[in-house]
Amino acid sequence: MPRLRRWLLGLLLAPILLVMVFTGFPPPLPPSKRTRPAVVRTQPWRAQRRGDNAAMSSTPIHTPLTYDQAGVNYDLIDPLKVAAQRAAAATAANLGPHSFQEVRASRGESAYVVDVGPFFLASIVECLGTKTLVADEMARLTGKSYYAGIAQDTIAMAVNDLITVGATPLVVQAYWAAGGSSWFEDSVRAQELVKGWKAACDRCGVAWGGGETPALAGIVEDGRIDLAASCTGIVSPKSRLSVGDQLAEGDAIVLLESSGIHANGLSLARKLAEQLEHGYQTDIGNGQTFGDALLAPTVLYSPVTEALAKAGLTVHYSANITGHGWRKLLRHPGQLSYRVHTVPPVTPVLQFMQQRCRLDDREAYSTLNMGAGFALFVPPEEADEVVRVSQAQGIAAWNAGRVEAGAKRLLIEPLGIEFGADDLALR
Repeated sequence: MPRLRRWLLGLLLAPILLVMVFTGFPPPLPPSKRTRPAVVRTQPWRAQRRGDNAAMSSTPIHTPLTYDQAGVNYDLIDPLKVAAQRAAAATAANLGPHSFQEVRASRGESAYVVDVGPFFLASIVECLGTKTLVADEMARLTGKSYYAGIAQDTIAMAVNDLITVGATPLVVQAYWAAGGSSWFEDSVRAQELVKGWKAACDRCGVAWGGGETPALAGIVEDGRIDLAASCTGIVSPKSRLSVGDQLAEGDAIVLLESSGIHANGLSLARKLAEQLEHGYQTDIGNGQTFGDALLAPTVLYSPVTEALAKAGLTVHYSANITGHGWRKLLRHPGQLSYRVHTVPPVTPVLQFMQQRCRLDDREAYSTLNMGAGFALFVPPEEADEVVRVSQAQGIAAWNAGRVEAGAKRLLIEPLGIEFGADDLALR
């Protein structure tokens, strides 16, 4: 009898099993619910160098936490940038009646350049992003104001882009859009913003021309502020212009140190903080909290580029390593290869983020600056002197690689990473 029951049960289940096989039931998870496999490191020497710190308490992240998951997807953003560039290029003819013309090679670069006769004018506008959210939360937790550093971050976003074309920054304008007039009631915070803004202008030798402080209730969230800066500069003499026309095989790649995350990757950092047991007050392993480390002000690199010009050194091209991480080294449109043989030390906060977000090296270096905030492409015989000049300005630098003939790609040899032309689409 038991045998008969098993036979009848099998007879009843067989059609159901067949339906499941041929219809794919249960259905696969939608893409938004799928998880990537955990990263298995293939460079144990790097893991040992970074070191796991048992004192760092957090909720474990079992799958990689990426920039896409934090709400930033460059695959969606970049096409709009490209469309805007193409539309903007059609307006260049409007300079003709003024007897000016654009420097076409500056289209798609970090700053726009206009030929006005005896010199070039360069201009840029940049937004800080979400770093203010970290500053506001840390102020709530600690009672301290971080807005002097936030001011420097905002100016750095504009100035560090402007200098990539060889320009000397002249004038900075401020855009401080608050969610309502109540934001300005905190006089300590407001005065820190003013103080830090002036200090950064003095450090860069630029005039603060003015700005706009709208209260945008309903557009900007109440209690928040959106910060941006524009910068205008001059390229004089004209031989200082650096839009890549001189970049060539054999040039050296000099990397300048970063101070931390700068102002790129904060969406990922905020997402990570939500998953840490102690949030922004988590020790990153060096006695510093995650929040304090994130709020280290961005390095201002214009003192270095001005010192290089004063020393008579030549810069063939530059890249501000912000969004897209080290892929920014591929910004030049030419077909050249970039081989990096020396990788600067990774700052502790970025080591912590890579470890806790479980990012492999390729993902980390395609998103974050990983210790290098600016790149200079210079004649090989001048590379060591460029390093010395930068260090004299208090900014560490490395003669880190070279430009080679070949397909457009970036090779980071110590890490076994390669990025190709398809990994950066900004034009």
